[in-house]
Amino acid sequence: MATYDGQGYGLDTGPGRPGERRHRLPAALRAPVEGRTWRELGHVLLSLPISVLLFTYAVTMVSLGAGLLVTFLGVPVLAAALAGCRGFGAVERARARGLLGLEVGEPEPLRMKRQGFMAWIGAVLKSGSSWRSLLYAVLQLPWAVFSFAVVVTVWSVGWSLLTYPLWFWVFPVYTGQGGIQLYGDEQHRIYLDNPFEITVTALVGLLFTIAAPWIVRALTTVDRVMVHGLLGPSRLATRVVELESDRGVVVDTAAADLRRIERDLHDGAQARLVNLAMDLGLAKEKLREDPQVAAEMVDEAHGEVKTALQELRDLARGIHPAVLTDRGLDAALSSVASRCTVPVQVEVDLAERPAPAIEGIAYFTVSELLQNISKHARATWAAVEVWRTENRLMLQVVDNGVGGADVSRGSGLAGLAERLDAVDGILVVDSPAGGPTRVTAELPWRAERTR
Repeated sequence: MATYDGQGYGLDTGPGRPGERRHRLPAALRAPVEGRTWRELGHVLLSLPISVLLFTYAVTMVSLGAGLLVTFLGVPVLAAALAGCRGFGAVERARARGLLGLEVGEPEPLRMKRQGFMAWIGAVLKSGSSWRSLLYAVLQLPWAVFSFAVVVTVWSVGWSLLTYPLWFWVFPVYTGQGGIQLYGDEQHRIYLDNPFEITVTALVGLLFTIAAPWIVRALTTVDRVMVHGLLGPSRLATRVVELESDRGVVVDTAAADLRRIERDLHDGAQARLVNLAMDLGLAKEKLREDPQVAAEMVDEAHGEVKTALQELRDLARGIHPAVLTDRGLDAALSSVASRCTVPVQVEVDLAERPAPAIEGIAYFTVSELLQNISKHARATWAAVEVWRTENRLMLQVVDNGVGGADVSRGSGLAGLAERLDAVDGILVVDSPAGGPTRVTAELPWRAERTR
């Protein structure tokens, strides 16, 4: 099938492409023997001794530090306790990554305004990630004990009962009993010793064995939440990193736009104006010798002036169209749609105008999407809708082209998604093979200020 990447179409191997494994057994029967199940089981079993060690270290060091706070030694001891918990946190993140497949980023580093031991102590005590690591050390032990007890019980009971037909002979041979005793008093005893009871016991064990992986998975979900929430970066730190990344995208985009404008001016209007100046100079020299030739040269120069003016208008429209500033998105998008190679229906339902920056991003988003439709989609019609939902500006561009658009393939759509992300926007592409393609953009609504 053809896959549209914003710049062209490539081949996609479809649902049967290499790398996709089709399992014959259902997930319920496959789970007890899957590698993921055994890794999660290993995580639960290791959690108990590790949590005992971590809890003992944390409680001992914090208690010692709190007891010594009346002296100067209490502060560095408390800092050492928090630093040790941070170190254990790194181990726990690595264990979660290896056994649970959980990728958790490093917490924010210590912020030290100056060098030295006292500065390090202050940074450790002020760090929120240090105290979250301590909280993890305290909460992990009771949860690890509970998880260990549940998993070992369910797992051992399940496999023991499932394999009961293989080892029930141990009872009559070595204990003098017919099998596992379910009930017994002075007068009656009930054993699992006939073929029917042995079969039912194995079936019960099968149910336990099938349920055990899902119980383990549910328990490790809590471990994932604890590791992610207490040992990873805080939401504030994550947001700061996102803003720094978005700022970099904005700077790179602005630099690319400036280079494009410089290139367009140098190769277009500037070169044309240089040629125009030369032609007018030659016409001035010819004015006395041959007025008719000079008049023809001036006429050609007049045509060059018109062409240069049109190029400058196009360049100004690419920077920020005047119709957008004067009349808003409805008129500006209608103007863009009129230049598209397919009929485009435009519907803008806005009671007021957003901020100029958001309005400009919305305009250029629709412009680029319509350009892609003109160049690559092979569509016969398209539609643009713009509306407001609470505090978000929504854009939707639909076409009946060949489809296959994919924002994850490093194309023009990926760059458009990055530009929207820089202002807390979202780009969603729904483009099955064969079409239609539906691209939805979501931007933050910021009210227009007084112009």
